[in-house]
Amino acid sequence: MSVKNVINLKETIQFPDIPGLNFRGFRGETDFSGMVAVRDACKEIDGMERVWTIEDYVRMFQHLVNCDPYQDMLFAEVDGRIIAFSRVWWDRESDDRLICHLFHMILPEWRRDGIPQVFLAWNETRLREIAAGQQEGAGKLFRLWVGQKQQDLAGLLEKNGYKPVRYFFQMVRPNLENIPDLPMPEGLETRIPATREEYRKVFKALEEVFQDHWGATSWKDEWFEAWLIEPTFDPTIWQVAYDGDEVVGTVMTFIDERENLEFNRKRGYTEDITVKRQYRRRGLAKTLISRSLKVLKERGLEEAALGVDADNANGALGLYESMGYVQVKRDMVLEKALQ
Repeated sequence: MSVKNVINLKETIQFPDIPGLNFRGFRGETDFSGMVAVRDACKEIDGMERVWTIEDYVRMFQHLVNCDPYQDMLFAEVDGRIIAFSRVWWDRESDDRLICHLFHMILPEWRRDGIPQVFLAWNETRLREIAAGQQEGAGKLFRLWVGQKQQDLAGLLEKNGYKPVRYFFQMVRPNLENIPDLPMPEGLETRIPATREEYRKVFKALEEVFQDHWGATSWKDEWFEAWLIEPTFDPTIWQVAYDGDEVVGTVMTFIDERENLEFNRKRGYTEDITVKRQYRRRGLAKTLISRSLKVLKERGLEEAALGVDADNANGALGLYESMGYVQVKRDMVLEKALQ
């Protein structure tokens, strides 16, 4: 879909009449600084905590999957300044549903005069073109993530037929005191992966466990390559449980120093908490979490955070509450059938 086809949307929606407004496609890495500026301006109002830099976008765009940014992105400018951008991509879930992902970000002062509706309409139109070239499978859906504070976006989506289908909590352990001292289940041990081959083994173990989760899909080699160059990639603080040479449980501990500096805090993350099916109900997850919390405390951190699916079938929410985490934010995923 050529970005010039934005003009065709005027036939179906009210188009903004704003002096100096122009829509265009992706121009390459020169756009990254403008994208960072838009994100920075949206952080507070949208409740976003991740810090993005030009270097982050360089890494991300080197490893995109099922997305051609020159075809699948839309930018809006006013007098040459980027005021909004969007991106779409797709994936196929393990149940054979085609999931069409859409995302847009607009400067707060321009979330009016029909600009959000133009982006939503363009994103859906582009995804319909992509979906038309994919096999039918078990259905086709539009899907996107909406943060707790993004009420304007939630309202726009619900007005256009989207429905909430899943909720996710961000949870924080507000201190790193009174961490329980828990034993490893008999026959298991923790080790620090130290080679690319071991990293790959951990990656495949994560993929296996997450096949039990909502939204499961096959993991891509590009994701692995992108993971290896993340600034927060630090295997020395992971908690990886082994049974012999088999990875059977994980807590992928990490520290985002840029985020801590931005928000003036000392937080670490205890994410990707997994235990393979046959090793569950033995206390392994609690032990790995407690060890992860102790590592964070040793590194000088003062709190820990994680994200969880509110409807996790394995009782993850209750587990995390028992380890001292409390809910601080609720985000949601909205979907609409692709017609």
